[in-house]
Amino acid sequence: MNTMDTTAGEAANQLDSFEVKPDSDDKDMPLPQDPEVVFQGTLVVLALLAGAYVAKEVILPIVLAFILKLLTQPAMRILTRFRVPLVVGSFLMIILLFGLIAGFGEMLSGPASDWAKRLPQGLPRLEQRVQFVSSPLKAIDNILSHAKGMVGAVPKNGESSISAQGSAAAPPDIGGGVEAAILDGVHTFASEFVATFLVLFFLLNSGDTFLRRLVEVMPRFRDKRQVIDISQQVEADISSYLVTITIMNLLVGVATGLAMWALGLENPLLWGAVAFLLNYVPILGPLTGMVVFLAVGMLSLDPLWKAFMPMAVYVVIHLVEGETFTPMLLARRFTLNPVLVIVSLLFWDWIWGVPGAILAVPMLAITKIVCDRIRPLAALGHFLEGEKPTIKP
Repeated sequence: MNTMDTTAGEAANQLDSFEVKPDSDDKDMPLPQDPEVVFQGTLVVLALLAGAYVAKEVILPIVLAFILKLLTQPAMRILTRFRVPLVVGSFLMIILLFGLIAGFGEMLSGPASDWAKRLPQGLPRLEQRVQFVSSPLKAIDNILSHAKGMVGAVPKNGESSISAQGSAAAPPDIGGGVEAAILDGVHTFASEFVATFLVLFFLLNSGDTFLRRLVEVMPRFRDKRQVIDISQQVEADISSYLVTITIMNLLVGVATGLAMWALGLENPLLWGAVAFLLNYVPILGPLTGMVVFLAVGMLSLDPLWKAFMPMAVYVVIHLVEGETFTPMLLARRFTLNPVLVIVSLLFWDWIWGVPGAILAVPMLAITKIVCDRIRPLAALGHFLEGEKPTIKP
């Protein structure tokens, strides 16, 4: 009996000590207690996301220019140390970025055009080689088409079956829709490209003007110091992330190009560039690359086992880079929740398309940095954090 009392007493003491710990954690990461504040904050976030969706043509170039500013900020710091004027340094950065993008596109336009011309002739060969996959898919498609036809054959209320069949049988009038879509896409890309570089030039030319103005309007010294800390941390972490990712993506592109050349694929420079660009989009980019390299292997290589080699080599290169080198270089600065990363990718891809998918991880990282340094948002920053890798001695 005494043993049971002693055990119960120890359990009660442990429970008391366990209940004290959350209070200390809550003091470090307080949760909002006022429902009205939570409701108003949720409305503000939803309004900002709705504005980002509706005003994509305006907001996307601004966000992209801000991320590019963080990427080029280390180079701007070096130019400033050599007493290069901001206007001259900004102009040099714009010329450098524009020249890299234009040269990259010009170098790859020829090989990409050749493969685009070869693709229609190679589709029958591709279909034949993946017949073991396409046959079950065709069977499923036939079942769905048959079920859809049975549903479509049932007339709606107040509608005769003849009119329903007549409306379903009416052929769609495409009327040059493909050409119009291509022209509209080119026009949108050109306008956003020009707007991005225009905003980037003025951001680089402004220097630290916005930061100084923000510090000046802060009422207390603690707030001023917090603004400077957040700004410096965002610049240091995101710049390091972007530079590291760009270097690693370049190495992935070089390794992929050399591997495709060794396998005998034409235009290995093109496939290295494809791997380089796709690696900017975590998870979704490598998955797309697997499909691309499988299709290229099926179109170009014989026998069948060798056709799988481009995809297999690409997967090995991506695993070595994505599971070893990049986490080792970025683990100290970035430990984002992988589930939230994929959700962010899907969400921003829906909002802004491919540029949104590219910007998803930097924007999520910036959100975490800001939340970690603002006490009322510290709990959200902790929620965005992933598991830190364990370093074995």
